[in-house]
Amino acid sequence: MAYFFISTVQVVINRQKNHGMHFQVLSKTLCMSGGDHIHSGTIVGKLESERDITLGFVDLSCDNFGEQDQSYDIYFTQDWISLPDVIPVASGGIHIWHMPTLIEIFGDDSVLQFGEGTLGHPWGNTPGSIANRVALEACVKARNEGRDLSREGNDIIREASKWSLEIVVACEVWKEIVFNFAAVDVLDK
Repeated sequence: MAYFFISTVQVVINRQKNHGMHFQVLSKTLCMSGGDHIHSGTIVGKLESERDITLGFVDLSCDNFGEQDQSYDIYFTQDWISLPDVIPVASGGIHIWHMPTLIEIFGDDSVLQFGEGTLGHPWGNTPGSIANRVALEACVKARNEGRDLSREGNDIIREASKWSLEIVVACEVWKEIVFNFAAVDVLDK
């Protein structure tokens, strides 16, 4: 019988105003050094940021070729040859009502890390996980059917409530939760 132990080192750098370095630089440095994932924030939840700037550094981390796009805060074209992709990790105050937006923003190649959005379910962790999983599957199915997640997201979650009592309870818990924080990164306009 053989046992294998894999040790990993994780360095976590969150976005903040006083790093002294733009987060795009940090995210690409992570990519060049062989990092696997980056804590990207969420655009929704308590790690809010401007949508365009977050999409800019997520694209920069995940794409081998970055086209100049000042709306995403990318000021010159960048050819990164064939560096491995870095997977964005969205976490920070996310819950089932955010699921449509998260799927729309991050798509399939991402990690959605629900902490309190799972642990805060009144019935416990397992029902919280079930609620998140059913909401995720409902949003992916709706997206694949061509539905507009940004416009129909709340309706999609309500429809999923017909199939899961765990979602019904989670919807009630998270219906009033709103985070009002100023964005860490803002585009220079």
